[in-house]
Amino acid sequence: MAAVPISVVLGSPLSSALLELHGIGGLKGWQWMFLLEAVPAVILGFVVLFYMTDRPEKAKWLPDDQRAWLVDAMEAERARKAGHASHSIWRGLANRRVLALSLVYFGTSAGLYTLSIWAPQIIKEFGLTTMQVGFINAIPPTVAVIAMYLWAWHSDRKQERTWHVVIACLAAAAGLALAGIANTVVSVVAALTLVNIGISSAKPPLWIMPTMFLSGPAAATGIATINSIGNLGGFAGPAMIGWIKDLTGSFVGGLYFVGGLLVFSAVLTLVLSRSLQRPATSVAAAHT
Repeated sequence: MAAVPISVVLGSPLSSALLELHGIGGLKGWQWMFLLEAVPAVILGFVVLFYMTDRPEKAKWLPDDQRAWLVDAMEAERARKAGHASHSIWRGLANRRVLALSLVYFGTSAGLYTLSIWAPQIIKEFGLTTMQVGFINAIPPTVAVIAMYLWAWHSDRKQERTWHVVIACLAAAAGLALAGIANTVVSVVAALTLVNIGISSAKPPLWIMPTMFLSGPAAATGIATINSIGNLGGFAGPAMIGWIKDLTGSFVGGLYFVGGLLVFSAVLTLVLSRSLQRPATSVAAAHT
């Protein structure tokens, strides 16, 4: 998951440099950027096809002891969930908790794609050059990578997911609100750093939550459903910011809108946590 902010750290300055190729070979800067940045994706597509595997026992790049440990750990997890986790593909699709997590992810995706699409434009409003924007835009995700690692480590150490998602979503919402009122480059970068930290840190504990009540094929379809529905937020958030900016001439209203989606994600996570606790309580009672 750290790959997303890392890609911005590396890609933002690189994209700015490619935009400077405007006019070379009769192509615009953005055309060079699209063409050259597509090359690694095409190459890695073939690498995934021929190198990656569907199951850990087929992962030849892992040492034998690590492969055996991973297979045993996954089997133990399946056995632990056998009595209370849902295994049905259809239940993975229609489970109300899956739909609730889809809405939670909708808010985080709106925030993530808002950063990807609009953060450079917000920074550029302060009169900076394209190259300056590229390097400054790499600062917030650099901090976010470190914060994501520490937050995920703390979540695992405490074996707690709900509040780690809630606090991260609220932090991102606060950052968006602060970005809307920031009037200097330093303050807007600080606000966007808070947004990056919140969005990135919410992801690891959020993706643990489906596996708390789904297993096997149900987990695969449930996670796919969450990802598919949730990523619609990647359209809704940036689109609303663009629409509101056209109406008002300012990013403020759109940033508040996406911040509101993240607050909704935080509240829904708290509501969902109660339904996740009930099955665990029932199973514990059955064994006493």
